[in-house]
This record gives sequence, C-alpha cells and structure tokens, in this order.
Amino acid sequence: MSARLDFYKASPGAIKAMLALEEQIGKSSLEKPLVELVRLRTSQINGCAFCVDMHSADAKKGGEDDRRLATVVAWRETPFFTERERAALEWTESLTLISETHVPDATWEAVKPHFSEAELSDLTLLINAINGWNRYAIAFRKGPE
Repeated sequence: MSARLDFYKASPGAIKAMLALEEQIGKSSLEKPLVELVRLRTSQINGCAFCVDMHSADAKKGGEDDRRLATVVAWRETPFFTERERAALEWTESLTLISETHVPDATWEAVKPHFSEAELSDLTLLINAINGWNRYAIAFRKGPE
C-alpha cells in the first residue's frame, strides 16, 4: 500500500500543533512505560500498523518486556499489568471507542483512584493525541518502514 500524501509536508502547521500535544505529554508525570502501553493499545484498537510498529519498538527500546508487549491486546486476561496500568488501559479503550462506550461511570470509578486530577487530564490528552496520530497515518496510508 502506498502513501496517499505526506501529511508532514502537506500541512506543517497541523503537525506543529500535534507536536505541541506531544510536548505537553512529555512534561506530564505519566511514566514513559505507561505512555507507550497506552499508545500501543490505542493503535491496536484503531488498526494503525505504522503506530503499532513504532510504539512497540519504542516500548522495547525503553525496556518493556516482550511478554507484556505481546499480551497488551489481551491485558484483561493476563497477570502482567499493574492495577494502575489496567486502569489506564481501560480508560484508553473507553475513550478510543467513545462512540460505543460513552465512557461509563464504572470506567471513571475504575480509573479515578489510580491517577491524580492532573494525571487524568494528561492521560486523556495522551489518548486524544494518539487517536489523532492514528487517524493521520490511517487516512493517508502511512505504513511501517
């Protein structure tokens, strides 16, 4: 599959805005391994091959375990994730599938004890950002290199 257009060149201002989101996420207190798990899980749900490839590699470079990377798609059925990670992954799935879930109160109650208010806002920004990147990559057919 060939790329439809190079969205970095087509609209530098849009990419600058997306990179500003990434800069804010980088300043957050969210731990890097958690950030990569969220990016990976979101990209899996959206079927973004480019982002799944990139975030798997980034997580591995950051020291993530192969077993956890292989099973993040089935995180509910494995013992490999902390309660905080599970809460983040549940929040991730609910927000990524928002047209189906509308983020139920039970999901909110599950995530709330594991994150401060600032972290919840930053986690939500992270999920919004990776969903945006997924949509750019999928719409314009950016594939793994």
